[in-house]
Amino acid sequence: MRSKAPFPGPPVVHRPHSDLYREIEESVVLTHFIGGLPVAAGNPFPVHDPVTGAVVRQAHEADPEVVDRAVRAAREAARDWAAMPVGERAGWMRRLAEGIESRFDDLVAAEIADTGKPFDQTRTLDIPRGIANFRAFAEIAAQRPDDAFHLSGVLSYTVRRPLGVVAVIVPWNLPFLLMTWKLAPALVAGNTVVVKPSESTPGSAAVFAEICAEAGLPPGVVNIIFGYGASGQLLVEHPDVDGVTFTGSTRTATTIMKTVADRVKPISFELGGKNAGLVFDDCDLDRAIDGAVQSVFTNGGQVCLCTERLYVHRSIFEEFCARLASRAQEVEPQPMISLEHREKVLSYYALARSEGAKVLTGGGVPAFNDHRDSGYFVEPTVVTGLSEWSRFNREEIFGPVCHVAPFDSETEAIDLANSSDYGLAATLWTTGLDRAHRVAQRLEAGLVWVNTWYLRDLRTPFGGVKLSGIGREGGIQSLDFYSEPTTVTIKLEQPDA
Repeated sequence: MRSKAPFPGPPVVHRPHSDLYREIEESVVLTHFIGGLPVAAGNPFPVHDPVTGAVVRQAHEADPEVVDRAVRAAREAARDWAAMPVGERAGWMRRLAEGIESRFDDLVAAEIADTGKPFDQTRTLDIPRGIANFRAFAEIAAQRPDDAFHLSGVLSYTVRRPLGVVAVIVPWNLPFLLMTWKLAPALVAGNTVVVKPSESTPGSAAVFAEICAEAGLPPGVVNIIFGYGASGQLLVEHPDVDGVTFTGSTRTATTIMKTVADRVKPISFELGGKNAGLVFDDCDLDRAIDGAVQSVFTNGGQVCLCTERLYVHRSIFEEFCARLASRAQEVEPQPMISLEHREKVLSYYALARSEGAKVLTGGGVPAFNDHRDSGYFVEPTVVTGLSEWSRFNREEIFGPVCHVAPFDSETEAIDLANSSDYGLAATLWTTGLDRAHRVAQRLEAGLVWVNTWYLRDLRTPFGGVKLSGIGREGGIQSLDFYSEPTTVTIKLEQPDA
């Protein structure tokens, strides 16, 4: 149940997709998956390859009629799916995991075409985690005990029932991993779902729809629609949707909260981060540098858990900065998901300069002199010298960049880390066991890693504080969100003496 992202290795070569598996033609138009059937409805929209900027496929955009049809299909399937014993639903989760294994290469190809991710990362992290998600939640749900409480003459116990129809809105940065991270607990808890992946990354969801059909999953249990934010808005405001789970920006989450407030629908949000890394003078410096390279630059910095603020003890600050900048120059640039996002990241590079930053490396657009020059790349970047209250240090960038600042004391380091409006994750680099426990418990973050990063046990809670989210995913916490408890209390009559 553990998952670890690989440390950056040798430079990644972005080969043409036909070299990987098969060409994905621009003429392919992805259809919605509703009630177990493909539905070709709505205007097609283009999906671009971030590596080259070329259109790799199209997808139909869900309009109000499509959204309503998907929700109705989920509602019609909800009663029978909820009535199925949890052990049988867990068996379906295992079958879906096997289906992913059988379509592994197709999923890798779809994910690479949409995201531009390196071949090795997609094969070793993204798709395997999808398999692990279904298998992990099958076991967690099947083995979960019910609660029971005894008083003299009284027995109280709890039973849980699914929410019903859940809207699952998935981001573009880890599309398959995060879709399955939400689907597995939602389904095994007895819900039916309508999934809306990002308009930038519909490919792996379309393959997963085929996997559901091939596995014989009851029609309507999983429904997948495509489209822009307007389609997602139609979904969350639909009166027959009983709950919403969303991973993405804090701005979009506030819109969803306002939309569902009148009906008081349950929501689960995993949102942005401005994550801090603390590097103490007693750390293993080589290990800390390796960890910083991983936590800043993995996936082009387009992971909610990536580090954008590094605080380093002043006694090792200069050496750390020099070595990190040198290592950043060796990192193979990864494409941003879209031209729009690349321009956003570049605007923050310009902002850093205007606010007085010292750019240690990067800050621009790399030149490859090949097909990648038409893609959405930016340079891995390290800056220093900015105020803690600068916009650059306050706002989430979501790119391959970090600011490095010195600190003089443990208390100062903690205060700096906690000064953000966000609180998703933090990393802590120290060889002091007492310090590790002491500092970790004072950091205002949902996850704290000590001398590592992105090491996950799927049974543990995952989520953030402050502007980084509401609720927790992972293990029992996921099952708790996707179900409601009912307490049954019985007065036990005492026999006559």
